[in-house]
Amino acid sequence: MLTNDQRSAKIEAIRRFPDELANIVSGLSKTQLTTPYLAEEWSAQRIVHHTADSHMNGLIRLKLVLTAEEPPLVAYDQDEWSTLPDVELPIEVSLGILRGVHQRWCAIWDSLQEADWTRTGIHTENGRISTEDLLNIYDNHCRAHLDQLKRVLAAANTAPTT
Repeated sequence: MLTNDQRSAKIEAIRRFPDELANIVSGLSKTQLTTPYLAEEWSAQRIVHHTADSHMNGLIRLKLVLTAEEPPLVAYDQDEWSTLPDVELPIEVSLGILRGVHQRWCAIWDSLQEADWTRTGIHTENGRISTEDLLNIYDNHCRAHLDQLKRVLAAANTAPTT
């Protein structure tokens, strides 16, 4: 179990994520956003859209766990989702989604009582997941994608120009 201070730090990281993400991608050209500069990595645009997809699911999963007894938490194929036409939309669409989702998400995280942290759902791939597990998963998810974007954009700065 995490301490209250550890939980608070993770919630604050989740709260800051939309602004941190927006700061990293602000001012990028369409080419910079859509070019996959590293093998086996998505473009910056796909990363932004993916985080919106993932975090919308995360908010719904949290609500399910808090309002139902061991609800199913359905997995999805993120690689397939990243090929759907909505990933061609401007990143501002997903940045707006992230701002709203994170505001609502953190309002819930901030309100949880001690007993809420041990409520669980059953993930279709990963089994039983608690509310606290969800906090850890999405805190790590935020950090991982900020790091991924920095790597992708660093590679863009070293990519040969034509």
